[in-house]
Amino acid sequence: MADTITSVHNPRVKDASRLRSGRGRTRQGRILIDGLREVQRALQAGVRLHEVFACAAPNDEPTRRELAVWERAGVPVFHVSPSVFSRLAYGDREQGVVAVAQAPERSLEELSVPADALVVVLEGVEKPGNVGAVVRTADAVGASAVLVADGATDLYNPNAIRASLGTVFTVPVCAADSLETLAWLRQHRLQIVATRVDGAAPYTQVSYRAPTAIVLGSEASGLSDVWRGPDVRAVALPMKGRADSLNVATTAAVVLYEALRQRQAAGGESGA
Repeated sequence: MADTITSVHNPRVKDASRLRSGRGRTRQGRILIDGLREVQRALQAGVRLHEVFACAAPNDEPTRRELAVWERAGVPVFHVSPSVFSRLAYGDREQGVVAVAQAPERSLEELSVPADALVVVLEGVEKPGNVGAVVRTADAVGASAVLVADGATDLYNPNAIRASLGTVFTVPVCAADSLETLAWLRQHRLQIVATRVDGAAPYTQVSYRAPTAIVLGSEASGLSDVWRGPDVRAVALPMKGRADSLNVATTAAVVLYEALRQRQAAGGESGA
């Protein structure tokens, strides 16, 4: 085993810790991937790893075997002390794996649109955990893509990666502004369904069997006026209590599974 890094002032550790901030990720063009499963899914998606920091328990043979595989493939693996690892990992943890990777880049033009497309659009969502949770649900229902429009957090925030269980690397995702996103949806002739507190129709009274984009806004301000128009269908979820809205990740799950239910009832099994 290589020597263990024990100082938080180690230059590699300092550079990696800067990737916990959006500014650091933008400056370096790199991201932090926190967790063995998340790193494995990134590798399966073709994401390039620059280096790995590991603090594996002595009896954690699965992690140690995986680290050995990465080292044989030419990925630099650095073993670190629990105190150093806690500076890199998300949450209060002193064991595990954190990788520094090249930030994936994908534009709207690079996205393919299948004939039965089911696309999720998130506008202005602030919390990376919500973004990750929506991506995880999109993966579960077989959605075609997740688009972040005018995002208030980046797709590869370490918390978003963790909340998505690494599916942010396996579901086609990209960021753009709202006007570009709307134009792209119209170009590809997707039905646009916007979730609003004041939506005219219950979400269950819309057919999602055609190629569809489901658009969700932030909990603080909802959707912007970009998502009002004759070709935008506004729907609402019933709210019987005192609260007037649901968490955006919960709303996404409810509507996406309704779309999946309808599509399976019509004879399709995949949903998108």
